[in-house]
Amino acid sequence: MNYKIVAVDFDGTLFENKWPEIGEPHIALIDYLKKRQEQGDKLILWTCRCGDKLDAAVKKCEMYGLIFDAVNENLPEAIEMFGGDSRKIFAHEYIDDKNYRPYEYIYIDDCNYWPL
Repeated sequence: MNYKIVAVDFDGTLFENKWPEIGEPHIALIDYLKKRQEQGDKLILWTCRCGDKLDAAVKKCEMYGLIFDAVNENLPEAIEMFGGDSRKIFAHEYIDDKNYRPYEYIYIDDCNYWPL
């Protein structure tokens, strides 16, 4: 693979956590992910949302120009590599509001830090 797979959470990460509603977007992260995709990386939306709530999340991301290569599933090349589609999403990077690795974050403003 000449690219990285990035799995990103929705509630509390791409958008402010207002479950079951959708909060305000985190524009800096959305822009960062769009740049990664422009550079050839692949994006997976990795969320606990399902059904209509998942559809609404995907549509909200599309409104901001964020189109995913997969949603809550592995990419076809990962399925082929592992010989099946595991419940665990394979990615090189996982971006989630519950994840914390301080030495890999950039400063956005007094309340927000996002991965490099």
